Amino acid sequence: MILRKTEFVTSAVKPEQYPEGNCPELAVSGRSNVGKSTLINKFVNRKNLAKVGNTPGKTQTINFFNMNDEWYLVDLPGYGYAKVPLQMRAQWGKMMQTYFRSRENLKGVIQLVDIRHKPSDDDRMMVNMLWENEIPVLIVATKADKVARGQRPKYLKAIAEALDMQEWKEIIPFSSMDGTGLKELHEAIEHIIQDTDEEKNV
Repeated sequence: MILRKTEFVTSAVKPEQYPEGNCPELAVSGRSNVGKSTLINKFVNRKNLAKVGNTPGKTQTINFFNMNDEWYLVDLPGYGYAKVPLQMRAQWGKMMQTYFRSRENLKGVIQLVDIRHKPSDDDRMMVNMLWENEIPVLIVATKADKVARGQRPKYLKAIAEALDMQEWKEIIPFSSMDGTGLKELHEAIEHIIQDTDEEKNV
C-alpha cells in the first residue's frame, strides 16, 4: 500500500463531528500506552502525524486521519489507565460505544495488545464488544522487539487463548523500533480496504 497523502482531518467526541461522506474507516484501539500513536506514525512513515505522549491517556478524542483521499485511519482514546478519573473514563467508553454502534463507515478495528502481557479484562471486553457488533477485528501485538523471535509464538498463543481465538497465527507481531510486522500490517489493511471497495461495486 503506497500512502501518497496522509493528513489529520478532525477530532470528534460526538457523531455530528465525524467527517461527512462515506469513505471507509479503520480504527486503532488499545490500552493507554500500548503504542497506538507510534504504530500509526510507523504505518504512514511520518514522525508525528499522531501525537505521541509520555503520559498515558493523552488521546481524549476520536481523531480522523485522511489516507490518500480514499479512507480514514481513526485513532481512538486509550482505555485502562487507572489515573484517569472514573467520570472521564465513563465518558470515553460511551463515546467509543456510540462510534462503534452508529458509524456505518467503520469497516474494521486494529486492536493492539502488548505482546509481553496477556490481554487485560479491558482488552477482552473491547474485543468481545467488537465481535458482538459484528465489526471485523485485526489483532496486532505491539513491542515485539522486546521478545526474542523464537519466543514470540509462545506469547502469541497466550494472547490468542485469552481472547478465545482459534488461530494464533492470525495475530500480527509488530515493532515500531525494527519494523517487524509492518509489511504484514500494510497487506492486512490493504485487504480490508479492497474488500470494502468490492462491496461498494456489488
